[in-house]
This record gives sequence, C-alpha cells and structure tokens, in this order.
Amino acid sequence: MTIDLRKDTGVPLSRQTFNWRELVQTPYSKLDDDAFTRVRVVLMNGIEAEAVNFGHSCARMNQELRRPLAEVRRAEHFQQTLVNWLNPPDQSPLETTIAYEQVAVEVTASVAQNEPDPYLAQVYRFGLLEDFDHLYRYSALMDRLLGKDANNILQSYTDVVPGRPTSEEHRAPSDDLRTSYDAEKAAAVSKMNALTILAAEQQAQNYYMNIGPQHSDPVARQLYAEIAAVKEQHVTQYESIIDPKESWLEKWVLHEATEVYNYYSCMEQETNPRIKTIWEQFLDYELGHLAVARDHFEKHEHRDAAEILPAKLPNPISFDSHRDFIRKVLQREVDLRAVGPEFVASSQVPARNPSSSYRKRLNADGSPSEMVAAGYRMNPGTELSPESKGDGQKERRAR
Repeated sequence: MTIDLRKDTGVPLSRQTFNWRELVQTPYSKLDDDAFTRVRVVLMNGIEAEAVNFGHSCARMNQELRRPLAEVRRAEHFQQTLVNWLNPPDQSPLETTIAYEQVAVEVTASVAQNEPDPYLAQVYRFGLLEDFDHLYRYSALMDRLLGKDANNILQSYTDVVPGRPTSEEHRAPSDDLRTSYDAEKAAAVSKMNALTILAAEQQAQNYYMNIGPQHSDPVARQLYAEIAAVKEQHVTQYESIIDPKESWLEKWVLHEATEVYNYYSCMEQETNPRIKTIWEQFLDYELGHLAVARDHFEKHEHRDAAEILPAKLPNPISFDSHRDFIRKVLQREVDLRAVGPEFVASSQVPARNPSSSYRKRLNADGSPSEMVAAGYRMNPGTELSPESKGDGQKERRAR
C-alpha cells in the first residue's frame, strides 16, 4: 500500500461517524491473541490520547483553529474510545501494566534502531533500559501479589531481567532535559519517533497515577508511585527533544502524520483480521485529518506542507521481539547516567551532581522497586513456544 502524506485525502471528516455499537466492539483475547495485538492496542490508545490532548492545547492558543480542531478532535476521541475498549474486562490492571511496559520496551527498541540521528537514538536507548527495569519490577509485583508469571501476558517475547535500577533513575529536572532536534534539518522520521514515544510514556504516567491508589498492598501503592515519577521524567525527556520553534500548525501536521504512520505500522503487521480492519479504517480516517491540518497549515502559514512532510512513510515500526538488540544495549549502556543533556559513565558523574541529593532524599526510607524485587530470582525455561518466541525467561520469587 503506497501512501503519499502530501497528497492523500483519506476519508472526509463528514463521513467519519460512529454509533455506540460500533464504538464498543468485541475485545481481543488476552490468552488467544498474539501479545503484539495487545501492544498495538495499548500504543494506539496512547497515540490517540496525545492527539486529543494536543488538540485541546492548540485550541486554547489559536482562535481561528478552534473549529477545525474541535471537529478533528471529536473523531479522534471516538477513535480512542473504540481502541481503548478493545482491552478485555478479564485483563487485570496489573496485567495491563505489564502490557504497558512491554509496549515501552519493544516499541522504544524499534524506534531506537530506526532513528537516523545518533544522539536521539542514544536518548531512546537510555529510556529503554529504564522501562526494561520497570517491567522487571512489575513482574516481581505480580508474583508477589498473585503468584502469576508475567510471561502469560508477555508470551516470552520480552525478557524479564533487571535493567538500569529504578532506584537509580530518579534525577533532578535539569538532568532530564535533552537537546532538541533542529526542525529545519531533522528527518521526518525523527519527528514522528519523538511524538510516538512521548505519547506512549505520557499514557503510562497517566495510567499509573490512576491505577496506583486502587491497590491495597502498601508496596504496590509505593511501586506505582515510584515508577509514575520516572514516567514523568520520561515525558520531560521526550518532549524536550522536540524543537520548540515548530509552530502550532506545524506540530498539528506532524501529529496527524504520526498517527498515519502508526496506524500504517499496525495495519501492516496485525495478525487478528478483525482488528486489522480497524487499523485500516482509522488509517483512512487519519489521512482525512492530515488533509485538514495540511490545508490550514498552507492557508495560514503560506508554506507548502512538503517542507515538513516526506512523500512516503518511513519504514514501519517493528512489532516484534527485539531481545538481541536489548541485551546488547543492556550490556553496553546500563552504567550510563544523565548529566544535563549528555550521557556519561556513572564513574564520571560529578560528586555534587544535583540528581544525587535529589535521589538521596527520595530513597531516604528505602526504594519500593528494591523492596518488591527482594528475593525475586531467575528460573529459565518458562517459554510458551520456544520455537517461535525465543528464550524468554521468568523471574520467580524465592519462597
């Protein structure tokens, strides 16, 4: 399927209608569907949430754009509703949490390998190792609370081993700010990558802030609070790599192009035929939204959308296990720490770095992420399907 981001018009907004039966469809099966169907659903819910939130923020600052933004945003809201309601009711909040971290790990790994800018690729690898550790800590929590194996959700696509320790991820705000790309020089895929990972991390932060207080176990409540704080840091990191000189209209066009890119990636790799048709439908809808944004960009800024949009989509996000890549990154870069916008070995962090005192205060009474994983030990051999899904391993708490 060939898509021209500069010309394709998709389905007009006037034809993007829904009723309640269409919005609330049969969910995927948490046991029978491939884990990456869940990954795609979680990711696209985050992408749509970011689109809606951006539309509101843009409308508050731009009088002339309020009506077209409201019209597009209404369609985005219904798309998010349909996607989010694909999550099954028998999937617990903790199981969904495991899914969120699998999204963070595997999608960030794909983006890191597809990113042409070496510095931005390093930013993604840095965040990847922290999300990787979050998956390990939540897997330990699942074992602690339910005696369940996280691989029931992960389907052994993603390793469950420590990454950069969550207790060491807490940084002063100045150490979470990165150097932004230059909008005039950066590749379009770099801009789409940034918006994709930003959306995924913002969604995770919001989810953990809502779900965390609903747990009764005190360590679980503290763990959600701790990892939600790191997710806020990740949102700060990923939004800081976006060039602030981009205009509101330029950002709107890029948001819509990012949605097209993500729906295309989902459609190309979806294994559930029923859900594949949803990705196809929403790809056409997003091309309609992109056409609206392009028209207003060219009308109000007197610029050709070709200045910021490539004619063809980049290579799609790879919804697959990136185990080998992640293991190499873990081996080579787990010791890296952030000092301002740069990454250095832990031995090179200045003694009076502001993050050291910040972290010391937060962990003064201990770290929930360390407490929850105490006694959680590796026992290999829990693969669901070793021939097709690799050598996933499970961490089990010693009893």
